[in-house]
Amino acid sequence: MISRIRLFVLPLLLLALLGSACSKSPAPGDSYSDGKSGARSAIVFMTDFGTANDAVAICKSVMLSIAPDARIMDITHQVTPYSIEEGARFLAAVSPYYPVGTVFVAVVDPGVGTSRKAIIVKSKKGQYFVLPDNGLITPVIDRDGLDSAREITNPNWTIQAPISSTFHGRDIFSPAGAHLAAGWDFNLVGPVVPQLVRLTPKTSTTTDKGIAGDIIALDDPFGSLVTDIPGDEFKKLGYNLGEKLRVEINKKTVILPYVKTFMDVPVGDVLLFIDSRDRVSIAINQGNYSKKFNIEPPGTIFIPRKGAPIKDK
Repeated sequence: MISRIRLFVLPLLLLALLGSACSKSPAPGDSYSDGKSGARSAIVFMTDFGTANDAVAICKSVMLSIAPDARIMDITHQVTPYSIEEGARFLAAVSPYYPVGTVFVAVVDPGVGTSRKAIIVKSKKGQYFVLPDNGLITPVIDRDGLDSAREITNPNWTIQAPISSTFHGRDIFSPAGAHLAAGWDFNLVGPVVPQLVRLTPKTSTTTDKGIAGDIIALDDPFGSLVTDIPGDEFKKLGYNLGEKLRVEINKKTVILPYVKTFMDVPVGDVLLFIDSRDRVSIAINQGNYSKKFNIEPPGTIFIPRKGAPIKDK
């Protein structure tokens, strides 16, 4: 009889203990979420810090000290130094492949230590972006929409030490991102930011004569030229795959075959193609176009309409 009672009572005790443990909410008081959003355990990190120093490692250690279960993934730490436009392009290119609730920490911050705001932006897709208010978020919000943005002013969200005037990646952005990943309530980070700083990136211009655009980047380490000409706009010019084009790069005319992929031309030959991000790009099959022809961004490109004389643009 006693053994039967034990068999009945022990499961009840276990259930009671589990219920008690689950009902406990974490403190520090007002800093945690109400549980509706839950923990967001993925942090996606991008900077222009490079990899020749300890800055990235320090930032990651700060994140893990706050959110030890977080998975930290890198976009790149080789953004061209101070290039907000390049960082914005990378952030916009990568973020669609991550799920709702992902926390992005992006630090390309030439204005560190000035009056520019440190912010967290929530997109309408439900992703979070911890970054300086310098336009870095512009293309993401243009595509996904803005849910809300808040300035990071709550000291509980920053490093618990004096804040450096030159390393907000460590002292503000990394701890704020980690607190988000640990489930802290975004609404308590600080006041609403009613207006975000916006980039005004250059865009290609299409006329009845052709398309004028810019060389905006290199596809490293391959040295391919990346332009701001959308693939759909290029296709309106009337060219078919396999045809050769007269193209002006930095006002010098070159002849390029329009092909689908690299091996559509012999090894060592040049080509024009639409890249995976739907931009016109120029490359050498198994070579480095930038190094061979000494071309680096920024630069200009003009592609005439099929049959139009290039000199009449």
